[in-house]
Amino acid sequence: MQDIKKILKKYYGYDNFRSGQEDIIKNIISGKDTLGIMPTGAGKSICYQIPAVYFEGTTIVVSPLISLMKDQVDTLNEIGISATYINSSLSPNMFEIIYSNAKLGKYKIIYVAPERLETDSFISLLKDINISQIAIDEAHCVSQWGHDFRTSYRKIAKVIDGLKKRPVVSAFTATATEVVKADIIKLLELKEPFVLITSFDRENLYFSVEKVNDKIKYIENYIKKYKDKSGIIYCATRKRVDEVYNFLNEKGYLVTSYHAGLSENQRTKSQEEFIFDNKNIMVATNAFGMGIDKSNIRYVIHFNMPASMENYYQEAGRAGRDGCESECIILFSRADIVTNKFLIEQGHSGYIERTIEYNKLNSMVDYCNTDKCLRKYILEYFGQLDNEEKCNNCINCNSNLELVDMTIEAKKILSCIKRMGQKYGSSVVTDVLRGSKGAKMTELKFDTLSTYGIMKEYSKDTVREMISYLVSEGYLDVYGTKYPLLKLSETSNNVLFGDEKVFIKRNIQKDYQGNIKEEYIEIDNELFEKLKIIRKELSIKNNIPPFIIFADNSLKEMSIYYPINKEDMLNITGVGEQKYEKYGKYFINLVKEYLLSKNIDVDLAREKFMKVRNGQKDNVKNNIKLESKESTYKITYDMYLLGKSIEEIAKERELAISTIQGHFMKFLEEKWENYENIDDYLFQTQLKKEYIDNIIQVAKQNGIKSFKVIKNKVPEEVSYFDIRYVIWKYGIK
Repeated sequence: MQDIKKILKKYYGYDNFRSGQEDIIKNIISGKDTLGIMPTGAGKSICYQIPAVYFEGTTIVVSPLISLMKDQVDTLNEIGISATYINSSLSPNMFEIIYSNAKLGKYKIIYVAPERLETDSFISLLKDINISQIAIDEAHCVSQWGHDFRTSYRKIAKVIDGLKKRPVVSAFTATATEVVKADIIKLLELKEPFVLITSFDRENLYFSVEKVNDKIKYIENYIKKYKDKSGIIYCATRKRVDEVYNFLNEKGYLVTSYHAGLSENQRTKSQEEFIFDNKNIMVATNAFGMGIDKSNIRYVIHFNMPASMENYYQEAGRAGRDGCESECIILFSRADIVTNKFLIEQGHSGYIERTIEYNKLNSMVDYCNTDKCLRKYILEYFGQLDNEEKCNNCINCNSNLELVDMTIEAKKILSCIKRMGQKYGSSVVTDVLRGSKGAKMTELKFDTLSTYGIMKEYSKDTVREMISYLVSEGYLDVYGTKYPLLKLSETSNNVLFGDEKVFIKRNIQKDYQGNIKEEYIEIDNELFEKLKIIRKELSIKNNIPPFIIFADNSLKEMSIYYPINKEDMLNITGVGEQKYEKYGKYFINLVKEYLLSKNIDVDLAREKFMKVRNGQKDNVKNNIKLESKESTYKITYDMYLLGKSIEEIAKERELAISTIQGHFMKFLEEKWENYENIDDYLFQTQLKKEYIDNIIQVAKQNGIKSFKVIKNKVPEEVSYFDIRYVIWKYGIK
């Protein structure tokens, strides 16, 4: 039996599985049907790809995402796993070639669109292939209660039943409520499946809802701050996409756009510009992004509120797939509710479908109005109970908020709704509270109510916001679909007739705030940028996106560990044997050249790096949280105070003498306690006076920006440490 961890290391370059992956893989390999519900970025594809390598025969992957198919196939072939895809983008000639190769068993994995299952030619092909596994991606598409319902998914079970031998069946989705989960098991006819639901939590994502009057201005300020980061801006309509795109383009940003109104060639070009890092900002409708595997998206901004939590979490989840800190922002306005209602009416003809979509929309509105932890709201929506009240990584937990007592306003609103018979929506209730002069007020005798006009000092938007807040906090219930109507909940009695207070949290300051967190990574930024350049060159040469060559996290590790041989490179996360053979030499040569031009304490860098790797291999966030410089220097400093020599400290800490010398230089440069004694301690080396004079002369003539230049012009016996020490000692600038 092959070791699945060896497969993981050989092809993917990872030492350990992420949460849930190993259990799913073992169950598939044992022959059990399996359902994996894992958030975007949790590594679902590895869960069926490793069994595909393990099994004899071919794995068929059903996926609705044509763009994902190409990226996945390119990636698989890059790491040495033979794969192809079959969808409508292929020419007749390519169909023949792929069908012929498939019959010969040349592919380990074949991706197919679900509609392909309805063609006789493909059904015939399946009968000629040794199928070991059928994997169903985006499995929620089988359920009308899920988003992106696809009728072709309902044919999958029948196709599987028609095979000569039933293979193991695996299904995967990122977003599934209990109802959708039950539908997946039932409609795909999974046989006593192993079901694993990993945490829906994406810890590296920062969630925020911003209520701003000028969304374009907010976007401008945000992009200005993070202009070099990759991000997606989602808009509800094509018109809005064009507006935002034109604005940013005129400002000179590297921006592109995507929506159904563009030609297929335009959409393809736009997508490739973004994926290949030629443009770092994508403005798009939700037509863009399904299956996009770009790992370094640092932010996803929704210019308009999405129609459902399912849509939002999937779209927001395109940020931070590499595990690094990223931000997900909704720019909310009440006009977004109207837009989404219009889209629901236009896109769904059946009453049941519209009812489902309106219920989802109501949940999304609640999310945008709650003052409680946004992460907790998301997790509980998907059925994951969270006992923590605060996540400390969303705007509601972190912002500069103050509690405002709105008990009086709440009583006025609740009382008004009760007097109106609890059969009107927020717009009519708002008009009554503000004392509107419309004909409807007189016709329905609302102008005779005691609550008529009792909130006339508030703007319409403010009253509506208060009503939405009362809904989100459970003081009001909503019923009806297209025109949601308000009624009092049981909780509202505690406010109307009891002592319960209602508090709403409000931002003390409404100005723009950018919140992308700096990553907990100490990297050599100069080297990182050079590695990105060579990755880009290889990307162009091989016509594949840069992230397929190596993800940003792999380059960041290279910028910390400084790999200079094969063993070093294979120690980098994401570098498997196939990728090393194809690309390793380019990156190794660059690192070698870089080290020759710098005075870098490689031993210290590697010591810290390996401590982190050994201690945090199972870190789902996949961030490299390095020990601070101060802590490792402090160990050396404490040993010095105990009277130990440089040689003794180096031996006990298993570090090079040059590394320990580097620590002492840090003490001197930062003026640690007893640094004058450290000076005496170091000068025991008794560097020859002529060497000191030589260093001073060369440093003054050539400057001190490059120690390498100085090193090349002084005697060979003089070390980099000697140069650094003399420059400090004699205050050379």
